Amino acid sequence: MARKYFGTDGIRGATNTGAMTAAMAMKVGMAAGAYFLRGDHKHRVVIGKDTRLSGYMLESALVAGFTSVGMDVVMTGPLPTPAIAMLTQSMRADIGVMISASHNPFADNGLKLFGPDGFKLSDEAELAIEALIDGDIPLAPSKQIGRAKRIDDAAGRYIHFAKSTFPEDARLDGMRVVIDCANGAAYSVAPTALWELGADVIAIGVTPNGTNINDGVGSTAPQTLSETVVASGADIGIALDGDADRLIVVDERGRVVDGDQLMATIAAGWARQGKLRGGGLVATVMSNLGLERHLSAQGLGLVRTAVGDRHVLEKMRSSGYNVGGEQSGHIILSDYATTGDGLVAALQVLAEVRRANAPASEVLHRFDPLPQLLKNVRFAGGKPLETDAVRTVIADAEAELKGRGRLVIRPSGTEPVIRVMAEGDDAAQVERLVDRICDAVKAAA
Repeated sequence: MARKYFGTDGIRGATNTGAMTAAMAMKVGMAAGAYFLRGDHKHRVVIGKDTRLSGYMLESALVAGFTSVGMDVVMTGPLPTPAIAMLTQSMRADIGVMISASHNPFADNGLKLFGPDGFKLSDEAELAIEALIDGDIPLAPSKQIGRAKRIDDAAGRYIHFAKSTFPEDARLDGMRVVIDCANGAAYSVAPTALWELGADVIAIGVTPNGTNINDGVGSTAPQTLSETVVASGADIGIALDGDADRLIVVDERGRVVDGDQLMATIAAGWARQGKLRGGGLVATVMSNLGLERHLSAQGLGLVRTAVGDRHVLEKMRSSGYNVGGEQSGHIILSDYATTGDGLVAALQVLAEVRRANAPASEVLHRFDPLPQLLKNVRFAGGKPLETDAVRTVIADAEAELKGRGRLVIRPSGTEPVIRVMAEGDDAAQVERLVDRICDAVKAAA
């Protein structure tokens, strides 16, 4: 069944339009609250947010919605998405909500919902909440209306948790670390955690004003981080996104290290320590074939899923893996967290660099990625991938790449676009095949 409001990662859109209005946020609060009212105990919801201007509006609307159906509300203020997942579980809350549009510009916002176990909601739960949004939601009797309060120690709780994932016998003394917080949710907690672990911290992207989140900083814009690392003579740079559930790293030479290299680094370290479960890691179809070959040479496996960290997590949970993620930097370490956590993943990377006692450029460059090319083809309607002409071109390309590369062709889940990706040993061949498929899709669209 198609979902009306929830997308691949909660509800998201431009604020004050469509599904991202104060009125809709209040309805979501009422519906989610009503769905999780189970049992006779006093129910509780934890609400966090990033630094977007619209966060105030949406937070107030959610509070009105949840309290109107009888839920008590705990507000944390700006905190990373994984912190809200962690606090939902540790505070025995019935639901958690993160107000954030992740790496999107400030004008967008979103609502990510977590169940009492700290995991993102299932498809079934989201569909049930959607049905309630469009129906009549019973309000609580006057005496049972919920209360709302802000807690002052939420940031400290998360900092303590994040530091507890770093090896107890290790410190970061003598390591100069540049941390780019994207003017987002981790602007306070990430630099503090690194400093408390002994690092010489240079913080950028830590002056949020409501409209500068992800604006030329953060994991989607690593140029500023690269320049700062080189100019300051830092050992390593870490860039988080707006809600700090993903990261990109820059080595001491200013070169960007993506999620594939970081997952390979963490998996190798955990395998060496006997901590790695599942015999490898879980990644999406977009992870480079070089990662798969590298892991195979180490005796480790790679299981691929559809794009989206929720698919990665589902496979990790069902098959017993504890390391997984995406090339974009969503890294899930299920020994510690129920969702991607940029700071926790960064601490594992720093631990590996510290153990190796070698430059980050040596420790983090695990393999040479194969040439990979992704192009998007816009279409007005119909199903171009189902035409005989397009199927024939794709089949011919797969046959040509067999044993030497991969094709990933899929419609976008958020816009009328067909994404055509190929990778292989021969860059010229990859480009030729991608262009041929794109031309066929355009002709059929």
